[in-house]
Amino acid sequence: MDKLKAMATFVAIVDQGSMSAAADQLARSPAAVVRSLAELEKQLGVRLLNRSTRRLALTDEGRDYLQHCRRILADVDAAEFQLDTRRANPAGKLSITAPMMFGRMHIAPLLNQWLQQHEGMSAELTLLDRTVDLIEEGFDLGLRIGQLADSSLVAKPLGHVRWVLCTSPDLLKRLTQTQQQEQQNQSLIHPLDLQELPTLAFTASGNHWPFRHEGSDCTVKIKPVFASNQIDTLLQACRDGLGITRVLSYQAQQDFEQGTLVPVFANSSPAPVPVQFVMPHNRLVSPRVRSFLNSTTEPLQQRLQDIEQTLSGF
Repeated sequence: MDKLKAMATFVAIVDQGSMSAAADQLARSPAAVVRSLAELEKQLGVRLLNRSTRRLALTDEGRDYLQHCRRILADVDAAEFQLDTRRANPAGKLSITAPMMFGRMHIAPLLNQWLQQHEGMSAELTLLDRTVDLIEEGFDLGLRIGQLADSSLVAKPLGHVRWVLCTSPDLLKRLTQTQQQEQQNQSLIHPLDLQELPTLAFTASGNHWPFRHEGSDCTVKIKPVFASNQIDTLLQACRDGLGITRVLSYQAQQDFEQGTLVPVFANSSPAPVPVQFVMPHNRLVSPRVRSFLNSTTEPLQQRLQDIEQTLSGF
């Protein structure tokens, strides 16, 4: 038995003064109303209404129970009204996690704009370059770059990024001149050339770089002259001409646009890497999460397309 529905039926009978009038108000059959009241009384173990052919009268138990029913139903209505209001004007705290550099560049600016538009909201943005357990660590939403291994998550695809190799224009010029002298004008033609070139490594990615060259997969083991656990530090070393580094396309986009870095082996990139928002599948999507997704999905998709277009210009 639906207890709330039975309570609402009981209150309607009292307010309308008869079973048939209550049935009309609730758009139900008189028989269904009678059956609902009988089941409620049976479950409670008391008689709520004394019936006669002419009138209905509350019992003492029915009078007390009626007050509780009105209060409970009012609380339910208030809770539903609050949720309806939040759908239009979400309130509360939104907790998000994202990779450090992507979060700084793309999530934080959109989050700031969203907070300005929703004065009742607060937010916490946690930037981490590791896989986060959303449920265990209490996040409403996460931004993931890479294939999802966790089937307990629901994903909202945004686009993709690519692994790219880049270096400074000056270093590329020097390397090309050296390669031309040593290999008779065959400069940087295969990723395996990296074994003999200065490289810069992101420590979390290791020293084995995968490629897709001329239809075949290959992996190159590098011997980095410099390694760092921070992409910003790695990119600066690359700008300074210390070597060739491997980053995700969004991490080098501004350098490509400004000409401070240039891509190399652009035709040997492995498969694109998906970018998506993820949420725990066992939670209803809250109004604040839904609002944030509605506000940020299209701008993020456009930004990822712009990154891809920047790469296509080389």
